Amino acid sequence: MIHSRKVVALLPIKDNSERVPGKNFREFAGKPLYQHIVETLDRTYAVDEIVIDTDSPRVLLEAPKLSLKVRVIDRPPELRGDMVSTNLIFAHDLEVVEGDLFVQTHATNPLLRSETVARALAAFIENEAEYDSLFSVNAFHSRFYRADGTPVNHDPETLIRTQDLPPLYEENSCVYVFTRESFAKRGRRIGERPMMFPTPPTESVDIDDEFAFRLAELLALYSGSR
Repeated sequence: MIHSRKVVALLPIKDNSERVPGKNFREFAGKPLYQHIVETLDRTYAVDEIVIDTDSPRVLLEAPKLSLKVRVIDRPPELRGDMVSTNLIFAHDLEVVEGDLFVQTHATNPLLRSETVARALAAFIENEAEYDSLFSVNAFHSRFYRADGTPVNHDPETLIRTQDLPPLYEENSCVYVFTRESFAKRGRRIGERPMMFPTPPTESVDIDDEFAFRLAELLALYSGSR
């Protein structure tokens, strides 16, 4: 509990994967991919409960054995399929789960560390008077252009060092933090006044294709984190 608030981690896990078949269950650093993020959330002291919403018979059977914090929700038929918005799944979870503060991540973020999850929660709580939600980002100090060739964040007539450019931010799908109230207002994780939270590049790989899977494996081997 944080200040008497129950912190719940939401973790959606699909049985099917289109771009990388069976990726959630594929071996990654010695164990099925999805188990890494469960262990990360289990090690995050501030997380009181890990709610796994799934349509996978395997997860329904295995996941409760991974941690005493784990609760598995058998996803309703109407919320199954590749075209269903995850926000609809989270809305269903919030209807059946008791909690005040929610942190959400994915099975495809195996390099994310518990310390980073804890920092995200702490950052949100410390700034909650200003922000109603938080999402993680990659920060880029690079020269960006639109499709028509016009510059986005720099003046080609004035060449300055890239590290001095105003950064642009990319939502990286690693961590979201929100309250029950902020989700109810817009029906989504990112509220009306979100806080952006940069995560370390070595933790921010989101596995959505074969290249990202291989890259994450190399980073895991290099860092020795898994």
